[in-house]
Amino acid sequence: MNIPLITISYLAAAISFVFLGLSLLASWRGKYRGILLTLACFVTSVWAGLNAFSGYNAHMTIPIAVMEVIRSAVWLLFIWEVLLGAKTSTVCSLFNAFIVGLISVPLMIFTMYIHAGGRGQSQVLLLFDITSHVVLAIFGMVLIEQLFRNTQADSRWGIKFICMGIGAMFVYDFFLYSDAMLFHQIDQNIWMARGVVNAIISPLIMVSAVRNQQWSLSVHMSRNLVFHTTTLLGAGVYLLLMAATGYYLRIFGGSWGGVLQVAFLFGASIVLLTVFFSGSIRSKLRVLLSKHFFSYKYDYREEWLRFTRTLLTSEPNGQIYQAAIKAIAVLVESPSGLLWMVQEPGGDYACVAGWNMVIPELVVHAKDSLVVFMAESQRVINIDEYLPNRTLYGRLEIPDWLSGIMNAWILVPLMLQERLMGFIILAQSRSDIQLNWEVSDLLKAAAHQLANNLAQKLATDALLVARQFDSFNRMSAFVAHDLKNLVGQLSLMLSNAKKHKNNPEFQEDMLSTLQNSVDKMNRLLLQLRSGNPSESPKTEVAVFELLQSVHEAKANLKPLPTLEADDENIFVIADKEKLSRVIGHIIQNACEATHYDGKVDVRLSGRDGFAVIEVKDDGKGMDDAFIHDRLFRPFDSTKCAGMGIGAYECHEYIRELGGFVKVSSAPEKGTLFCIAIPLFDKICPAGIAS
Repeated sequence: MNIPLITISYLAAAISFVFLGLSLLASWRGKYRGILLTLACFVTSVWAGLNAFSGYNAHMTIPIAVMEVIRSAVWLLFIWEVLLGAKTSTVCSLFNAFIVGLISVPLMIFTMYIHAGGRGQSQVLLLFDITSHVVLAIFGMVLIEQLFRNTQADSRWGIKFICMGIGAMFVYDFFLYSDAMLFHQIDQNIWMARGVVNAIISPLIMVSAVRNQQWSLSVHMSRNLVFHTTTLLGAGVYLLLMAATGYYLRIFGGSWGGVLQVAFLFGASIVLLTVFFSGSIRSKLRVLLSKHFFSYKYDYREEWLRFTRTLLTSEPNGQIYQAAIKAIAVLVESPSGLLWMVQEPGGDYACVAGWNMVIPELVVHAKDSLVVFMAESQRVINIDEYLPNRTLYGRLEIPDWLSGIMNAWILVPLMLQERLMGFIILAQSRSDIQLNWEVSDLLKAAAHQLANNLAQKLATDALLVARQFDSFNRMSAFVAHDLKNLVGQLSLMLSNAKKHKNNPEFQEDMLSTLQNSVDKMNRLLLQLRSGNPSESPKTEVAVFELLQSVHEAKANLKPLPTLEADDENIFVIADKEKLSRVIGHIIQNACEATHYDGKVDVRLSGRDGFAVIEVKDDGKGMDDAFIHDRLFRPFDSTKCAGMGIGAYECHEYIRELGGFVKVSSAPEKGTLFCIAIPLFDKICPAGIAS
């Protein structure tokens, strides 16, 4: 007796899947996914048995076609269940089964209708039947890919073989029906080999079944993927129903059929777009999916990334308070909110920002019962929960000002360590969200992070103000130092006026000194008024001429400094007035440190690309420790009336010009200041240290 090849091929598949199903049934522990896998194995064995029997009975096309759809549907349902994870609810599983049934039942009815017509059916309908199987195969391959890719690496050991097995099953189906779509008929050789292929697949499924008896896999399913997939699926079902209704109107609407169909489809499209753009409906759909499809309500990774992005987007325009409200509000689908922040001094709380709400002009006292309760308990307050049962919140009393805020729903305290630095009031959510422990913990964690961000912002603002004051104080110190020098010049002139007031030359010199002092004072007042030191642009400066003007200005000093130059044609690039001032400070300090019968020598020379100004005196001198630790430190001076600014300003400005200052001194032996400034056409050589 010759046994048909198709019978041998599919009988091997039937026996292998019966054996696999019995093994799974014997080890089943009551898990829903386990029974789904067992059911899929038995359905596959029945499908293979019918194909094996078709070798003796050619009139098995309808049962085989129906089982073809059922087999694919059960495997798709199993993969989808495993993909969603081990903790999905019963409602979620029933919903999955409903969706698969919604796809497969009409397809089975359509397949029965096509195959019942035999060869009399049109090629278009047969091609549509083949195409539907191609789509099912593609859907199966996509789910297998998602299952493997979304499974954590340490859990793929248990899932890889079943992905290979079921994936190979759908790949072969895709190959079979794609070939049939191309040639408008099923290749019998590919069809007969299909049984052997399925028999080879069953051991791979067995290996994974042994490794995962509970099917509790660490699979991550993106909530956005579920949300958008469900939305598109719902839209597709809606459009199919609307298309069918429009087709009915066209057929049975008489002369108005075409008009009614167009009008109906346009209206249905408007309704669909309205639903798509409705924030309330989208919010309710997210809540529904989170409740029934996932073990936890939130995808904490996505929520935290969105929370962080919301705060970061506020930085360019400084709207951090509004962003803070929004970042908390989106966690519970709230459309608006208000932010109160503590005000110093006093510790009262003022409303500093509102998001989609009018800011009330009221200040909440630090001893308000609500503020005290939030500071002590650190609890998130649900007003809807408080009103019907006030004992849930102990001694809390909702104040009248809070009752006056329309749609107030949740109060979220912003705790910084143990201090209440503010709180947020959120309006009623767009959807029906239950404020359970998970929502409350998420709000607390987000509020804690938000409090740190707001505290950092306040500290940054305070630091900016402190820096502005510091800059103003530094500028004021330099101004005061210049004023001290001007006062010294005017005091000296006043002491000499008694002797020389009738001397015409002294009178001219006095007027010139007064005019110069007034000009300098006006410039100093301008600096104080503007808050910025007004510096002239750097230009080419003749150093010897500058030293001559400084020497003339110091003509009243005792001892009178001498001026010598090895080369009078030396030029540098600098702010002439500022350079004159810093060199004048050094010369004046040398004169003040020297006895009136001592000497101070100023010498200009050019060496190694530098204009070198040496100020030498035989005065008190300084030790090495003072030069190293204190000489160029601001506000440190050995003089009773000194401010410690002159040497510091000289050192910093010469460095700014690219030069350096060297000092050599010894107590009671005098001091040599060496100021080196690059010539205007030279570059400061590397390796020269200041």
